[in-house]
Amino acid sequence: KSVCVYDITYYFTHKFLKIGDRTIDQMIQAARSGKQNIVEGCSASTTSAETEIKLLNVAKASLKELLEDYKDYLRVRNLELWTEGSDKHEQARRVCATHNDSEYYRKAIEERSDETIANIAIILIKQTDYLIKKYFEFIKQDFLENGGIKEEMTRERLKWRNEHKDTQ
Repeated sequence: KSVCVYDITYYFTHKFLKIGDRTIDQMIQAARSGKQNIVEGCSASTTSAETEIKLLNVAKASLKELLEDYKDYLRVRNLELWTEGSDKHEQARRVCATHNDSEYYRKAIEERSDETIANIAIILIKQTDYLIKKYFEFIKQDFLENGGIKEEMTRERLKWRNEHKDTQ
C-alpha cells in the first residue's frame, strides 16, 4: 500500500502542482519516508523490536503529514473530501482494499481528476495506517509471548549448555 501511495503522490504532485512549489518535494518526501521506514523497520525486526517500532512510527508520522497535505489541497481549492459512508468513498475504499499493485493505480489515475486522485490517496494512506496499527498489535503480542532477541539468545545459550553439560 505504501508503494501505491508513493507512486500516486509522485504522479499527483507533478501533474497538479506548479513547478517550484515546495509542496511537491514535501509530499514526495513524506510519501517516500512512509514507504522507506516501513521497509527499514521490518528489516530491523530480526534484531530489534524497539528499532522496528521507532521506524514504523516515523512511517506513520510521515503518512499523517502527507494525509494533511492532500486534505489541504482539497480544502484550499474548494474540492470535495469524500466522507466516510458516502457512495464515492465507500466505492473507492472497497477498490483500494482489494488492490495492492501500484501498476493498477498508475494506470487508473491517468484519466482521473485531481479531486479523485487526492481522495484515493487519502483512502490508501488511511488503509496503510490501519495496517501499521494492526502490525503494531502483532509485534506487541509477539514480544509478550516470545520476548526480544536478547531473551531468545539467552534461551538458546541455556539450551546449548544443558545439551552439552557432560562435555564441559
